[in-house]
Amino acid sequence: MQLEKVLIANRGEIALRVLRACKELGIKTVAVHSTADRELMHLSLADESVCIGPANAAQSYLSIPAIIAAAEVTGATAIHPGYGFLAENADFAEQVERSGFAFVGPTADVIRLMGDKVSAKDAMKKAGVPTVPGSDGPLPEDEQEALRIAREVGYPVIIKAAGGGGGRGMRVVHKEEDLIKSAKLTRTEAGAAFGNSMVYLEKFLGNPRHVEVQVLADGQGNAIHLYDRDCSLQRRHQKVLEEAPAPLIDEKARAEVLKRCVDACIEIGYRGAGTFEFLYEDGRFYFIEMNTRVQVEHPVTEMITGVDIVKEMLSIAAGNKLSIKQEDVVVRGHALECRINAEDPATFMPSPGKVKHYHAPGGNGIRVDSHLYSGYAVPPNYDSLIGKVIAYGNSRDEAMARMRNALDEIVVDGIKTNVPLHRDLTRDPGFCQGGVNIHYLEKKLGMDKH
Repeated sequence: MQLEKVLIANRGEIALRVLRACKELGIKTVAVHSTADRELMHLSLADESVCIGPANAAQSYLSIPAIIAAAEVTGATAIHPGYGFLAENADFAEQVERSGFAFVGPTADVIRLMGDKVSAKDAMKKAGVPTVPGSDGPLPEDEQEALRIAREVGYPVIIKAAGGGGGRGMRVVHKEEDLIKSAKLTRTEAGAAFGNSMVYLEKFLGNPRHVEVQVLADGQGNAIHLYDRDCSLQRRHQKVLEEAPAPLIDEKARAEVLKRCVDACIEIGYRGAGTFEFLYEDGRFYFIEMNTRVQVEHPVTEMITGVDIVKEMLSIAAGNKLSIKQEDVVVRGHALECRINAEDPATFMPSPGKVKHYHAPGGNGIRVDSHLYSGYAVPPNYDSLIGKVIAYGNSRDEAMARMRNALDEIVVDGIKTNVPLHRDLTRDPGFCQGGVNIHYLEKKLGMDKH
């Protein structure tokens, strides 16, 4: 079975990525766009395009009625949400399926389950996935009970909003006397920011790495992993550079966690592509959350396994079983991905504007996922990601050398980009050795608060 016509409910490089996969499979495509995005590259490549609203994302890319109406008008049979925007919105997934379209992703129930950090952690514990020690559910409002839990977990602890994300709604507590005040503050902030004042408590890991596991499941009892990625180079909880497989990981711990993630997919009835995110410290994995969508960094996994994650997502959404078995998945070589953002490399301020000249790098093992072209105007309304440079090599050193070459070749004139930061990072001795922790980049940039 195959989907007939897919509406791509996104923009930029991921919309182009999904469109290319659809075209390879002979699936018709519908591109949607806001008034600010009339120049997007994939619009001219899609079979049809529909304007779904003004520049403000709330009235276009985040408008469920606008997207469903576009699907109805064009006779689409499925909707691929990409990442960001409505990709992990359970109400959207539900309304897509209620309206008679296939949703290229998990069921609404699974998105809800994994979208709430407390219920996600409970589900993972049941499935045997290692989790961070903590309050096992909401932190009680009873002060003595909250103090007892924190004592048992051991300081420092971190208080997190159950509905939070993207680095917001978190507070680290180093001393017992600060716990109650911090919990109250986080509850108040969470209520205001997320409409949900529930908080939970976890052990605060001082210098962990961010390692994640890519999975594919068909919702019919079959699931596989595509190994892991290291995404520890982050700034303000936003990933900057990713690689696969994660270097310098305890092999026994890796094998165990990969198996547990596959088991968990079967246990929760997962469907589509997903990623289990972990903190890794002292040879141990601790589950933090699951992303129920395709991720920005999926190309590094595709490079080392040869599996096309987006095509597999489309096949699963059509009702097919997984086309790959676990024994077919073999890791070969190493891949790195640099996220190229339209921003000042020193201040990180967004730098929208017209791209006067764009030259993509090339060469053996280089892949560029980008919607840029000479003359394209980067709008100020959305995320600053304008492309991804992916380098593959037989070894990590070879991939790194190829990435340095690619970063030296890329030309984006007319706007500022973070390419200089990536050139610096790929020559940084600590990063070149491998295995740096999640605070490494902020320390390097002089932003460290720990």
